[in-house]
Amino acid sequence: MATGTAKVSMFSYEGTDRSGKTRKGEISGTNPALIKAELRKQGVIKVKKLQKKRADINLFGGKKVKTEDIAVFTRQMATMMKAGVPLMRSFEIVAEGLDNPKMAELVTSMKNNVAGGGSFGSALRQHPKYFDDLYCSLIESGEQAGALETMLDRVAIYKEKSEAVKKKVKSAMKYPATVLVVAAIVTIILLLKVVPTFAEMFSNFGADLPVPTQIVMNMSSSLQENGIIWGSIILAIAIGFQQAHQRSKPFRHAVQRLSVKLPVFGPILYQSAMARYARTLSTTFAAGVPLVQALESAAGASGNIVYESAIMQVRNEVETGSELATSMKDTEVFPSMLVQMVSIGEQSGALDDMLGKAAIIYEEEVDNQVEGLTAMMEPMIMAFLGVVVGGLVVSMYLPIFQMGSAI
Repeated sequence: MATGTAKVSMFSYEGTDRSGKTRKGEISGTNPALIKAELRKQGVIKVKKLQKKRADINLFGGKKVKTEDIAVFTRQMATMMKAGVPLMRSFEIVAEGLDNPKMAELVTSMKNNVAGGGSFGSALRQHPKYFDDLYCSLIESGEQAGALETMLDRVAIYKEKSEAVKKKVKSAMKYPATVLVVAAIVTIILLLKVVPTFAEMFSNFGADLPVPTQIVMNMSSSLQENGIIWGSIILAIAIGFQQAHQRSKPFRHAVQRLSVKLPVFGPILYQSAMARYARTLSTTFAAGVPLVQALESAAGASGNIVYESAIMQVRNEVETGSELATSMKDTEVFPSMLVQMVSIGEQSGALDDMLGKAAIIYEEEVDNQVEGLTAMMEPMIMAFLGVVVGGLVVSMYLPIFQMGSAI
């Protein structure tokens, strides 16, 4: 889309025609004056109401539009365009085949924008919640170069690879978290339902109970008496953390800095950040985006303030004339192998290709690390559950064992 082109938006209107009959509907256009002129051509001589519709899709009720939906949409559009299907028809086919009604609504909204005279890129920019600046810029570059189907294919590959890395990292985080939640639930049930039964039985024991038994019984009593208070405190902490993470940029950055220092998960986050950096830079540079601008996009896609700051430092040095590999080495953040591959790519004039190969290497490394973590965590989690649950059970049976040995 050429610079200065007005943005096409959707408007809802209400008016009357020459016979005085009320007419309602939706129409796309760039501004109210032009829309009123178009409505007059369609026979609506008096416009009573003309209101711009919000571009974002309402997500309340039904499925939400997820990043996976955007990746699937991109791949389907790329497939349609490469097969020679016209853009408008591609929108229709993709929308009809979507299972998520919210995503279908989003695609239909973009189709209406394009039908109203806008470009594909301008239609995407109507929905910044789902299509970031990088996505829109690449599609606009493809439209301007007359190679939209090729650019869609590149963007589809980029989204698919990025989503695959994100899923791997999330699965690595969710597995132990889920087990910890299950262990907490089992422990609470034992303390609330099982331990009180033993406590009643031991009330007339007539001797001092073992220390582990006393500790467990005190925990059970405290949970029964103050369970609501403790639950409220934990819930308040969780909600406070979530709100602070969403609303406070310094807090979010502090969490991100801490996450990369974690002993087990830190290396996975590091490898995934390097994979995203290489993949984003490869895709944007291959699309003809200037290196400085491509580095800005890579910084935004890094997902962590530590790597975002390092990439922006690289961007500033490249802007002053430094080589990319030299600038990356100066940050002391990027691995030596990636720096060397970038250096070879710069010297051979095949930087995008070399970055693509580096992205594949680090994506595979993420896969290997997640698989290794899963294999390592399984026996550790089983041992943890055995210690927690088994410890509670054994502590309750210790007085019975003492009675048996005394007989």
